[in-house]
Amino acid sequence: MKPIAVTILTGFLGAGKTTLLRHILNENHGYKIAVIENEFGEVPIDQALIGDRASRITTLSNGCICCSRSNELADALLDLIDGVDQGQLVFDRLIIECTGMADPGPITQTFFSHEVICQRFLLDGIITLVDAVHADQQLNQFTISQAQVGYADRILLTKTDIATDNQALIERLQRMNARAPIYPVTHGEIDLSLLFDIEGFVLNDRLQVTAAPALFRRIATPQNNIQSIVVYHAQPLDLLQISAVMESLLVKFADNLLRYKGILSIKQEPRRLLFQGVQRLYNADWDRPWLAEEERLSTMVFIGIDLPEEEIRAQFAALD
Repeated sequence: MKPIAVTILTGFLGAGKTTLLRHILNENHGYKIAVIENEFGEVPIDQALIGDRASRITTLSNGCICCSRSNELADALLDLIDGVDQGQLVFDRLIIECTGMADPGPITQTFFSHEVICQRFLLDGIITLVDAVHADQQLNQFTISQAQVGYADRILLTKTDIATDNQALIERLQRMNARAPIYPVTHGEIDLSLLFDIEGFVLNDRLQVTAAPALFRRIATPQNNIQSIVVYHAQPLDLLQISAVMESLLVKFADNLLRYKGILSIKQEPRRLLFQGVQRLYNADWDRPWLAEEERLSTMVFIGIDLPEEEIRAQFAALD
């Protein structure tokens, strides 16, 4: 049975998530989409805005779906699976709209830590909306706003019709997350091919770095707790050594590492090694052989909170 693709919509309060969701549900894309939404307050106002185009809308109770004291998200996912198995529901995609104050990390890990959910759902990507009008203020004041950017596979810059000069903000977002392309979106309208089938959590060679390495310098203002580090290594790596480095980094800094992904060249191995992870959860797999015409350059991208950049670079530089 083919797993159901899952898209997580996140972004700070007022960024335009519900507007985007309404656009998605009303486009003629051919998908049957189920929605899990969560919001503060007892009245599910988003349901009235969204309409009835989704197979099912499960509105979670007051609070965040990532709340560590509740397993509501897992319960909602299992309810959807039961509906499919009993023939009551038919859908081929799931969208989770997070509240503006939600941390995407625990939401993401739900899809790696529950045996049944792992089998029946496949996390396709995290879409983060950023309000171009208020983003700098929000990023300066709220670490959760920065974390939402750090987890993203795609960043959608909203309200660009109001705030038209966005170059400084775009460069700041690139410093925070080097691997997420940034797209402008007005009133929720965007080509859905940019949002679906991202394969952000599938081991493949889609390691996109959107900013030049020269951008990754410490700056006085604006200060970002979330940052990206791109590490290159020209010589083939010893598998045991690189494994030891990754284990060491995870032991020390797992809570700081939001997302990480790499394409590695391994000694005496013709194939590329792909790895990715979310905090403590990671996996690796062998990919296709290196092509004769391509440079065997190992590339690693780390995105996290107050990352120890000097130590990370030193550990990789010390590899033979």
